[in-house]
Amino acid sequence: MKFSYTGLTESQVQKSRSDHGNNIITTQERETFWDKLLDNLKDPIIIILIVALGITLVLWTLSYAEWYEGAGIALAVFIATFVATWSEHSNENAFQKLLEEASMIQVKVFRSGHLIEASINDLVVGDYVLLQPGDTVPADGVLVSGHLEVNEASLTGESEAVRKTAVPDEEEQPLPEKYKLYRGALIEDGEAVLKINTVGDKTRYGETMQEVVTAESRLSPLQEKLTVLGKQIAMFGYIGATIIFLAFMFNHIFLQTEGGLAVYLTHPIGEIIKHLVTAMILSIIVIVVAVPEGLPMMIAMVLALNMKKLLSVKVLVRKLLGIETAGSLTVLFSDKTGTLTQGQLTVEEVVTYNGQLQSHYQLTDLPEDFRQLMAFALRNNTSAVIDLSDPNHPKMVGADRTEQAMLRFVGPLLEQIQPLEIQEIIPFNSSRKFSATQVTGEHNLTLVKGAAEVILEKCTHYLDENGQRRELHDKSSLEEHMLRLSRRAMRLLAVAITEAPLTDKDTLPQPLTLLGIFGLRDALRPTSYDSVRAAKKSGIHVVMITGDAKETAEAIARDVGLLEGDPKAKLLTSAELSQLSDAEVKELLPHLYVVARAFPTDKSRLVKLAKDMNWVVGMTGDGVNDAPAVKNADVGFAMGSGTEMTKESSDIVILDDNFSSINKAVLYGRTLFKSIRKFLIFQLTVNLSAISVAFLGPFFGFDLPLTMTQLLWLNIVMDTLAGLAFAGEAALQRYLLEKPIPKNEPLIDKDMWSSILINGSVAALISLLFLTSDWTRNLFSGGHPITSKEAEASFLTAFFALFVFMHIFNTFNARTQSLNLFENFFENHLFPTVMGSVILIQTLMISFGGEIMRTVGLQPIEWLYVLSMAFILVPVDLLRKLIRNQLFGNPVLQRE
Repeated sequence: MKFSYTGLTESQVQKSRSDHGNNIITTQERETFWDKLLDNLKDPIIIILIVALGITLVLWTLSYAEWYEGAGIALAVFIATFVATWSEHSNENAFQKLLEEASMIQVKVFRSGHLIEASINDLVVGDYVLLQPGDTVPADGVLVSGHLEVNEASLTGESEAVRKTAVPDEEEQPLPEKYKLYRGALIEDGEAVLKINTVGDKTRYGETMQEVVTAESRLSPLQEKLTVLGKQIAMFGYIGATIIFLAFMFNHIFLQTEGGLAVYLTHPIGEIIKHLVTAMILSIIVIVVAVPEGLPMMIAMVLALNMKKLLSVKVLVRKLLGIETAGSLTVLFSDKTGTLTQGQLTVEEVVTYNGQLQSHYQLTDLPEDFRQLMAFALRNNTSAVIDLSDPNHPKMVGADRTEQAMLRFVGPLLEQIQPLEIQEIIPFNSSRKFSATQVTGEHNLTLVKGAAEVILEKCTHYLDENGQRRELHDKSSLEEHMLRLSRRAMRLLAVAITEAPLTDKDTLPQPLTLLGIFGLRDALRPTSYDSVRAAKKSGIHVVMITGDAKETAEAIARDVGLLEGDPKAKLLTSAELSQLSDAEVKELLPHLYVVARAFPTDKSRLVKLAKDMNWVVGMTGDGVNDAPAVKNADVGFAMGSGTEMTKESSDIVILDDNFSSINKAVLYGRTLFKSIRKFLIFQLTVNLSAISVAFLGPFFGFDLPLTMTQLLWLNIVMDTLAGLAFAGEAALQRYLLEKPIPKNEPLIDKDMWSSILINGSVAALISLLFLTSDWTRNLFSGGHPITSKEAEASFLTAFFALFVFMHIFNTFNARTQSLNLFENFFENHLFPTVMGSVILIQTLMISFGGEIMRTVGLQPIEWLYVLSMAFILVPVDLLRKLIRNQLFGNPVLQRE
């Protein structure tokens, strides 16, 4: 073994744990199922229902209400809260299980003279930990032996590996950063021993986690809109209930009783109590009807359904309302590394010279003989050990990021089949800026690789596509192209060969023959340009925040299309940003597209200022340094390859680390919001017409045109199923061409109000005409004398059927703003199935509801009459849409 340490004994481990604590990071306190349920019961809509339930229970105990009326309200409360709670609780449990599995890290630690594997949570201050390539640093400490190449991107945002060396015995305090390691960093190369000096919550990682844990929770835009709507509905319900109670009593005291109050009070006490109870029941009906009981249930269902759809496209939704918030995004602060780019150094372009410049983008672009020689020169001039036991996933031990990129470019030609002998090696270092290897065997050559400007200066020849060595007279065109590549933030390497042997370790052998110049960088994902363009078309302001230099950030921003279309586009460094006041940043933010050399505090500041501007803020992140900003954003996106802390801080996890997946979340979020609006049109139209009928019915001689049980059935069963039908609405690409819905825009817009008010009023008018018409009484007498109880029962059943089916037909109106009611009809597979089930269930309930539903069976001809009358809402709404299009324009076409 290269390193040998005695390490701590078991008693020393126990003492250290007692003195300094363990290495467990305190995470966010988990909400229990009952905590979540209690929180959902505080919803304004649910509170209204609970009030109605309390009144109904009091009336039931006094024998003035039926048990099933209270049971119906209780069922509405239970379904609306339990389903949402169970869905979110189960999703969170599944996520926590994934986190726990991911955090079960075993660490190689010296204990009692042996190297053992122990859980990361069992480490203590004073432990000596062996670190090798691929390991994650388990705690804060200093290197005491060896050296490492460490990727601290998850901590600092810097993508370049940092060299760490062992601390000398005589080094003074405080220690420089080059000797220190922090929890969460990734070992890319080298081997060393870390002595732990800080564990658990006291590590930098732990301190950042505490910031995340204590971050304040926030309402999503949908929750804010629903809170406002809930308060408005509550006010409407309470005032409406009071007015109906007073109007009902006014009708009986002053309109139906000659002599007014004085005479009314002489009536039998039983009659007065009956009137008071009926007025109370009517008031409860108004409250129950005013509240869209199906809305919480519908939101839970639509969120859960969209969550499953998103999971199929690599988007894991941790918090259900995160989907809707994504659809309302105004600004998205995005990481560069791994989100817009691939997260690893890649050969983007190879420039060869054949009398003129030629650019190649993969090895197969090169001619066969030339390709073989290029592969030979790359695979045999490296200090890395290449393991080809799995040819599809070769392992490269001892290769830095640049070396790995060059070797990945060689790909299937990595294996050296012919015998080869290495005569001499000059390893790369920063002063020489080149490496060289002299070989004999398949080719007797000296292979050279290094900084392009250094190699090109010594090149006198180039190799053409046929493998012929030709003189290189003019280097100007190559130098110009190198300058263009540099402006695109590419790192340039040149590969050359010579027959001259290696004689001096600090001097390039001459003359050199150029094979090619390689442009390397953290390449853009193939989908990044189109994805950024789509996000900008969606009205989302995308700002790239990166730890890279300004020049590199600007080059990536231009290539990805961030700076297109805005002549006032601004790029700032962290230092420049810090010089601006909050007011200046807010003024600049609409034109800010890049922040380079960024620190975690910059991200948190930008999130806060954007929220102050009433924008809906999204933040992507993968590292520990991103977690606070991800947590504080309206919707936080964590990358699937990111740290557990960032994932835990997020609302949505992008499993494939791809920016295009964020657009998918936006699309489904907007689809969800539209589904909720469609459901509200349907639900509130039902409510308006039902309240109008309940309010006006007594003045036309019908104390209870619709019973509380019938209305509860409508609101719980029919409306919930309708909500399920709307939950499956297709995610149309045209939604991404619309602008985000502002935070302060009401949930119900003008077009929705026109639909609700017109269709609700027409439905109420038709209902009252039906109730007061002798023609309808004769039509639906069921063959019985018109004054008989049987005829009355048949008539009221027909009225209930009419009321139900008017609103069933209105679902077709509500699901589209277009005149074509079947627009994208079959893309929502749920709608035909669910609405077919609704029709069947309602028909059965009306036919066999009996005393509970106050219905009797209808004859086939009566069903035909009912359906014909109920269909009238369809042409009414089509006429409304036609007039709207003529006066104000078609909203569908306006968005496109």
